[in-house]
Amino acid sequence: MGEWIDLLDPTSDQLRATLPPDLHESDLTKLAAPGAAGRPGLVDHDGHVFGVLIVPVADRPADDVFYQEIDVVLTAERLITVRKTTPGRPAFDTSVTRETCRPDDGTERCFYRLVDAIADRYLDLVDDVEDEIGELEDHVEQRSPAAVGLQVRRLRHQILHVRRTLAPMRDAVRAVADGRVRLPAIDPSPAIQHDFAGVHDRLLRAADGLELAHDLLAGVRDYSQAKAAQDQNDVIRRLTAVASLILVPTFIVGLYGQNFLDMPEFHWGIWGYIWSWGLILVVTLVQLWYFRRKRWL
Repeated sequence: MGEWIDLLDPTSDQLRATLPPDLHESDLTKLAAPGAAGRPGLVDHDGHVFGVLIVPVADRPADDVFYQEIDVVLTAERLITVRKTTPGRPAFDTSVTRETCRPDDGTERCFYRLVDAIADRYLDLVDDVEDEIGELEDHVEQRSPAAVGLQVRRLRHQILHVRRTLAPMRDAVRAVADGRVRLPAIDPSPAIQHDFAGVHDRLLRAADGLELAHDLLAGVRDYSQAKAAQDQNDVIRRLTAVASLILVPTFIVGLYGQNFLDMPEFHWGIWGYIWSWGLILVVTLVQLWYFRRKRWL
């Protein structure tokens, strides 16, 4: 089995003591850079492969997605992984992956198992995003349009950032599957490219899942906007009905408030007063019946 050296936030001296002496200075600078803000990719140099792998992780309690970076230097005899952390976030755990490596696995096979584990993380993230969108769909009726819109924008922002990470990861894995990036190995395995092609297919599935999640999110947004418009129409309809209920009595009162002595109702005495009130009540009740029948009230 090839040697696997795992480093967590190493210093420059630790890196120089572990890395191959012919490592390019630019690669050493990237390895020594703090944080987890690199761009995924693999570069085939003479005698070794340098790579940056990014793993998105969903933090459901905080409604956030953070990223873990693993820098890789692969030679025929040694696999060196440099894990980086960001404040308040854990680094990628390679212990489970290292346990899956068999004694006869070379460095390229261990590297494959690492990339395969990262592909699983992408699929897990897609499942988490789809679950959150499903939960949002189930409660869109109970939440306010403002709250739904805020969550839709947050999820959309997260999906776009994951897609920007997934695309170069997929391209890097495809370069290995196509043979454009050759993995150094003492005893090359003819099946390694086929295995990386399988990882590439899984990353394609993750990309398709993100596209589907984006479409589902657009559907939730459109439904929420349509619901908000419908609620607004209902409010306007009720206000219109209430205004109509007030308008007709106001017209009647204004009509009999004109200062004309020859209006016949003025000579009815108490019956003119009762007539005006009866007319107002009858017209109001007819309007109420009509609006209730139309379900405007």
